[in-house]
Amino acid sequence: MRVVRSCHEKLKVTILQHPQFKTTSEMNKVFARFGRVISFPTVQSKEANDIVVSESSTMQQKGLENTTVADVLMIKDEEKGNSWLCCRTNDTAYDAIKQMAANNIGSLVVLKPGENQLIAGIITERDYLRKVIVQDRSSKYTRVGDIMTEQSKLITVTSDTNILQAMQLMSEHHIRHVPVIDGKVVGMISVADIVKAVVDQQTGEVKQLNQFIRGDYY
Repeated sequence: MRVVRSCHEKLKVTILQHPQFKTTSEMNKVFARFGRVISFPTVQSKEANDIVVSESSTMQQKGLENTTVADVLMIKDEEKGNSWLCCRTNDTAYDAIKQMAANNIGSLVVLKPGENQLIAGIITERDYLRKVIVQDRSSKYTRVGDIMTEQSKLITVTSDTNILQAMQLMSEHHIRHVPVIDGKVVGMISVADIVKAVVDQQTGEVKQLNQFIRGDYY
């Protein structure tokens, strides 16, 4: 989150210092195009009705603050066809880790046996390393239910959770994967998913602002 705020500050300073923009109306025109709201403490200059931007100018950020977990899941669905994969508590640890490797992922949602998709917990690469490899257990005889992180210990989010809140939640609890539950399991997000969303957002904003400054927007 500190990195995100730093990017916002650098972006703000760059725009405020650009020689093309000398008045509040010009500044507001830039930020209005990109969903920004900005307020300026003003100082009258020698030229009539000309306003100089103060160093204490503040900018109320939008964009990331309005991006939710549901947006991240939608992108994952488009790119991968499914935002989450699962296994059952009675599957072997070997089958679970084999599925992770085949799909290049680091965790699986664990469901209870039966047709209903009731969550029992999650299993991650960390669970496998700590509870199978380190303890010298056989992955083909160890059940997922024996090594998973149980539902009662899970940190979860909903699809309308803001991605910055989800990022803070992961940071505070030192976790990399969070199930998304809206009454039932609807997906799984990781730190990598959130970082990608933040980078895409920042890259898009910088590109649009550069296009505007070059005169590509009219």
